[in-house]
Order: sequence, then C-alpha cells, then structure tokens
Amino acid sequence: MTRKVIITCAVTGSVHTPTMSEYLPITPEQIAEQAIGAAEAGAAVLHLHARNPEDGRPTPDPGVFMRFLPRIRAATDAVVNISTGGGMPMTVHERMQAALRAQPEMASLNMGTMNFGLYPALSRYDHWRYDWEPAFLDASRDFVFKNTFADIETLLAELGDGCGTRFEFECYDVGHLFTLAHFLDRGLVRPPLFVQFVLGILGGIGADPDQLAHMKRTADRLFGDDYRFSVLGAGRHQLPLASMGAAMGGNVRVGLEDNLFLDRGVLAPSNAAQVGRIRQVLDGLGLEIATPAEAREMLALKGADRVAF
Repeated sequence: MTRKVIITCAVTGSVHTPTMSEYLPITPEQIAEQAIGAAEAGAAVLHLHARNPEDGRPTPDPGVFMRFLPRIRAATDAVVNISTGGGMPMTVHERMQAALRAQPEMASLNMGTMNFGLYPALSRYDHWRYDWEPAFLDASRDFVFKNTFADIETLLAELGDGCGTRFEFECYDVGHLFTLAHFLDRGLVRPPLFVQFVLGILGGIGADPDQLAHMKRTADRLFGDDYRFSVLGAGRHQLPLASMGAAMGGNVRVGLEDNLFLDRGVLAPSNAAQVGRIRQVLDGLGLEIATPAEAREMLALKGADRVAF
C-alpha cells in the first residue's frame, strides 16, 4: 500500500515582515485566498496566523481570525491548524485566544522556551514599508519565546481537553522531544503524536541532514510507533530538508511563514506555488499526498463538523 504524505502549508506566520515580500498575505482576504489556493494545490493542513490588516503586524485578535476562518472552511475541507505561537511579545493567554474561540481540529504547540533570533534580517533591507518592522526584528536580540512546563500544561488542558483540539508539536531542538516525552509519560498527551521537526531557526537546532537524522533517531527511541513526524526547514533549507524528511518516511511543511522563496533569488508568488513544488518532489519519490480526510484519520482528529467557525 502506497504511503501517504501530509502536506502542511504555513500561510503567513509572524517571522517575516511585509517589506520582505509583496506576496506575503496580510489582510484577512489575502490570507483566505492564499490558504484556499494552497489547499487546492494539495495541502491537507493549513497552519494559520493572523496579521493586523492595516500594517501587517502579527495579531492574536480572534476577531481578525474570524474574518478568514469561515471563508476557508466554506471553500475547502482542509484541516485548519491555528498557531499558539503568535508573535513577539504575546503572552500565552494572548496566543491561545483565537484557538479557544475557534476550537479548531489542530493547533500548534511549541515544546519549550527558547531564544528566537530574527535580527539577522535587518542587514538585508535598506528601506522598510512600515516603521514597526526594523524595531520588531531588532527586539529579537533580547527576546525569549516563553513556553514553560506550566504554559504547556495550560494549553493542553484548555485547548486539548477543553476543545478536543489535537496538536502539531513543534520541536525546535532535541530537548523539546524529551519535553514531549515527559508529557506523554504523564498521560497529558495521547498518541498518535504529530511532531514537527523545526530546523534552522536562530536559537534552535541547525538545518542540516545530520541534525534531521539525529532528531528522527531520538524521536524513534522516545515514541516508537506512537508518532508521525513532519519536517520544517527554515528559509533556503525548506525544500532540501522536506525532501529528505519525505524520503525518511515523514510528512512535510512548506509555506511563506517559513520561506519566502521558490528558487534562489526568486520570491514565491504564492503559498500554492510552494505546495506545487514539494508535490513535484513527492511525485518523483513515488509518494502520494494525503487528502484532508486521510490526514484526519492519520492524526485522529475530531472532524471539521466540531469546530466553532
């Protein structure tokens, strides 16, 4: 039986700023349009953040999310995955507002507190579309993304137990895998786990094949048959590491949240273009992509009829 690969598309995120690409979706209309396009191109899971439509600044406002979530659900059966990562410097309660309001099938969950350096991007641009952008990036020199054990417990209880939401466990380093194993041992998370290996963020594990193999070996020891993994390579590492991950038996994540380019020096014109590119790789490997219905079965999700949008 042919193995199915789940494509996740992370549509806009909170890392890149509007100056960096004219194709980065900002308004609810743009986010909905690009999310729907990504689903039509083959993404079974849509990982979603929101932005202030006036200036593109990341926002946790549930009202902004509710301007695009119903439109996405009406146009596609893709699984909606709402970020609880938010953006600097949101508190855990701010970061979970939208997910609590929408009660999605999935939400992301960063498995630890970490440095999260975005400031190297400052040297790449001479002019900025909005005044907030350089200050936002520079602030990451002294920013710690906070997700303590207590924060994780809160998210698991309020979203997981309270809303029936399951998680994309984002693991930015090997220690995050051990933290996830701790919560599995305590019975606070339940298989099948969906583990996103995140490589190439300044403050996390490096983006190279040896590190991906190390993450996979460690997860195999900790979780055995109780997990499925996906691979997120930041920036130019997106396609090579996703391709490697698929060949290793995993799933893949692409999208403008993680990488703005389609080829060297060529901005991706849409999220759908990146989904299309990874589909070419999967086709070349003889792999089939999972439909949203198949992804729901693989990840034991509650179903789109039990969300609140």
